[in-house]
This record gives sequence, structure tokens and C-alpha cells, in this order.
Amino acid sequence: MKDGEIISRIPFPSPNPRVALFLITMWSAGLKVKGLLAEPEGNENLDGFLYLRGGIKNVGMVRPSRIAQFADQGFIVFAPYYRGNRGGEGNEDFAGKDREDAFSGVRLLQQHPRVLNHKIHVFGFSRGGVMALQAGVEFSSIASVVTWGGVSDLTLTYEERKDLRRMMKRVIGGTPAKKEDAYKYRTPLYELEAMEAPVLIIHGAKDTNVTIEHAYRLEKRLKELNKKVETMYYDKFDHVFPPIYNRKTVKELCSWMKMQKADLE
Repeated sequence: MKDGEIISRIPFPSPNPRVALFLITMWSAGLKVKGLLAEPEGNENLDGFLYLRGGIKNVGMVRPSRIAQFADQGFIVFAPYYRGNRGGEGNEDFAGKDREDAFSGVRLLQQHPRVLNHKIHVFGFSRGGVMALQAGVEFSSIASVVTWGGVSDLTLTYEERKDLRRMMKRVIGGTPAKKEDAYKYRTPLYELEAMEAPVLIIHGAKDTNVTIEHAYRLEKRLKELNKKVETMYYDKFDHVFPPIYNRKTVKELCSWMKMQKADLE
């Protein structure tokens, strides 16, 4: 019962004939957690790519087309649904203990026979940005971390998103004023000293779901710590980029990832 160990692997309909998809059940901190695994056709060894979704429950759920899109760029991609979703055990707690599902996803990819030299990249969208940073802090061997429209400060999210406050109070246990430690625990800005991987921050200036202030705070903190960080800020874009720019950005970030070197010691 090792974290990241695959319990079952079932073929899943793929929207891309060049990419095979599988519904995975894995062990994560003693729980059976579901996710999607995408493998490009052939036997070539490739970099691993952990895709960390945004949202919670069915909001922001992993889309097969999105996973296949990244796999088609030349990666073995795994995307956990997070605990408690699609038949998985446990309950999400918004970048709390469910971060273990991200960590187990890294271990799953490290054990994959086609992942070249255990080289793993981590990508997080929206709420997944927090978990991508958490994974980068946890594993010094991560080759790169990308956050796209990513949350970096849970207290800031509570302040900005009145529509999420009820959910956050229920899942996290209260408000930032009453549960300061719980919000700090979910805010990776306080742990970035341990980040070894280069970080790429992608954000739209007109994003109202996750304001660009999250990106600015993350960039500022990484620079204060003399960490490797690059940014791609877009003045005209919101949380979801127009399709043509979305595809272009996917190619650019994937090219950036492949240029990064993992610390494989």
C-alpha cells in the first residue's frame, strides 16, 4: 500500500487517436483515489507531467481533452481527481490533506516505466496552482513548476471571492481570522525556501476568479528568495484564455518545461 501505487488501470475513451487514456485508481495516504493517465502512442521514454486541476468537487473537474492536449506535446500525463471524487475515497479539503493526492501523483509518475530518468514537471491551474507549489516544495527533484491562473494565497482568495466563503468556511473550518493556521498551512508562500524547481507563472490581468495579485505575490516572494522564476502576463485575458491563445500558451509552456533540468540526485 505505497503512495502512488496503481491499484487498477482501465482503458478510457480518448478524444485523441495519438493518446491512450486510462482511468487509474491509486493509493494516496491510505485512500483509494481516482485519476486519468494519458500516454502518447509508442514506446518512447518521455518526461512526466502532473496536472493539478482547479475547482472543487465537480467544478473544474479534469477534462480528458485537456489531459490529451498536454500528452500530445510529448509527456506522460497524470491528473488526479482528488480524494472523494468520481468514486474515490475521502474528502477534498482545498489544498489541505488532499495535497497528498498531488504527492502520490508525483510518485506514480516516478514509477512509470516510460518516464525518462524520473523527470517530473508539475502544472497547476487555478486552485491547482497552490497544490503545484506544494508539490514543488515537497520534492526537490521536480524539474519545473507551472502555475496558470494559480492561487498562491488562500486568505486572499477568501477576501476576494465572496461566493466561495461559505464553502471555504465549511471545508477549512472557519474564516482566516478564526483559523489563521489552517489558511497559512494552505498558502505555499510561507514555504518557498524549500523550492528548488524553476517556476513559470502564467496569468491574465483581467482574471476575476483568481486575481493577478496572486501571481504578483508569488513572483515577489520567489525573487526575494533568489529562486528561479519567469512570468507570462497577459493584459487582455481573463481566467480562461481564448482558444487560439490557449493552444499557443500550452505549446510555449511545454517547450519551457522541456528546457528545464531536474535535480536527479
